[in-house]
Amino acid sequence: MINIAGKRVYLACGKTDMRKNINGLAAIVEGSFKLNPFDGALFVFCNRNRDRVKILEWDGDGFWLHFKWLEKGHFRWPAAGDEVTMAFSPEDLNILLGGTRVELKLKRNEVTERRIIQAAKYPKSWI
Repeated sequence: MINIAGKRVYLACGKTDMRKNINGLAAIVEGSFKLNPFDGALFVFCNRNRDRVKILEWDGDGFWLHFKWLEKGHFRWPAAGDEVTMAFSPEDLNILLGGTRVELKLKRNEVTERRIIQAAKYPKSWI
């Protein structure tokens, strides 16, 4: 997990093209957000399906690009509206990134045991 304590966090509202790399995301930060990507803040982007997130971070001598892809579920993400970017607290980001785990557990049953049925013991109509 990313160490986000004490850092400023900015969310890109709406969808972002996840094909963008560090340079493309830094250009969005400068052009659309009107912020400096070298500030040491975290800049968070989400795709259209809300199942992938990229976080751009400058650590003093280079950029980090963190990426998370959910297998099931979606992030709760603010839609694009009047705001292009939202300022978030580190606690809000933790809730946003980790909140899907609670949501997923409520929506589906966890797999606790896996078995393989051997065809020799059962009739073909059971398989």
